[in-house]
Amino acid sequence: MRIGIDARFYGSVGKGLGRYTQKLIENLEKISTPYGNRYFIFLRKENWEEYQPQNNNFTKVLADIPWYSVREQIIFPRILKRLNLDLVHFPHFNVPYFYSGKFVVTIHDLILFHFPTRRASTLSPLFYRLKLAAYKIVIKNAVRNARAILAVSEHTRKDILKHFKTNPDKVFVTHEAVDLLPAIPSDLPRQEVLKKYGIMKPYILYVGNAYPHKNLDVLATAFREVIRKHPLLRLVLVGKEDYFYRRLKKFVGDGKIKNIIFAGFVGDNYLPIVYQEAQAYIFPSLYEGFGLPPLEAMREGTPVISSESSCLPDILGEAAYYFDPKAAGEIAEAIEKALIDKELREKLISAGRRQIKKYNWEKMARETLKVYETA
Repeated sequence: MRIGIDARFYGSVGKGLGRYTQKLIENLEKISTPYGNRYFIFLRKENWEEYQPQNNNFTKVLADIPWYSVREQIIFPRILKRLNLDLVHFPHFNVPYFYSGKFVVTIHDLILFHFPTRRASTLSPLFYRLKLAAYKIVIKNAVRNARAILAVSEHTRKDILKHFKTNPDKVFVTHEAVDLLPAIPSDLPRQEVLKKYGIMKPYILYVGNAYPHKNLDVLATAFREVIRKHPLLRLVLVGKEDYFYRRLKKFVGDGKIKNIIFAGFVGDNYLPIVYQEAQAYIFPSLYEGFGLPPLEAMREGTPVISSESSCLPDILGEAAYYFDPKAAGEIAEAIEKALIDKELREKLISAGRRQIKKYNWEKMARETLKVYETA
């Protein structure tokens, strides 16, 4: 087959979507045989050099088309049709509305169906309503016309079937996986790394963005109760500063909540140390399509306490201690238990190391290839 992959999200420019797209392509290269499928990888100028094919069956194609743009709807389908493709994989729901070729689509979550609020956007009310309406039109079109739909968790699959009238037999689950981070140099002073980001021990850790559904304001409220018993404990929030983190800082400041450290972005070279030195990793999210950060924490031997919402119990299994994310008191109790219950901590660490072995990028690529063949 001649298969196209929309890799405009490829690599660091696409964040989580970029990592998914990158790992899919890298592992398809590993399993591709000389007489197998031919792949055409569509990239933008900004990530053109980031991807260098490692297999002769893979060819780069320039498609410098912005995401969610008018050009994506009109110009991109023309580029795809020129190559006479048998199938196109769109790793995100933004399938051009008028594309008439065969395609499969990956849907990572239906976050805007669950949290369609202005609070989740920096746009004006009018533009936000227009954006939401366009999102629903595009994703419904993608679900209706796809030959197959890839969901990253069983929860997302059920969510798709709940919100759309589509054949259950064309919705497949292909789990994401945990990346191996660079080895930590033995001579790297761990305390200096923490100092670099303003982190003081002891601390519990959160890594991720501060979008409203991440529920960090309720976590901060719960943490205020925790430090009454543990006045030296810190809550470290790792994530690149943006509008949502600035808004959270204001919430923390207005509420005079102490001992919260906004560490900003931490690079992959240092992130393992930040995970390993934490007392526990906490994930209070109200909704996730898959949930990679707690698996990253498990990889580094950090006990995980997690929200019981959406896909998280399925993905994390028995390797996390769960709480109701809407109940600040229950979050505080979970933090307290993770701090003082040594037996629980050891159980979570051991279970976490077993849990992450269930997820593998090459396995995901092989399962995706089977979907291509089915489609």
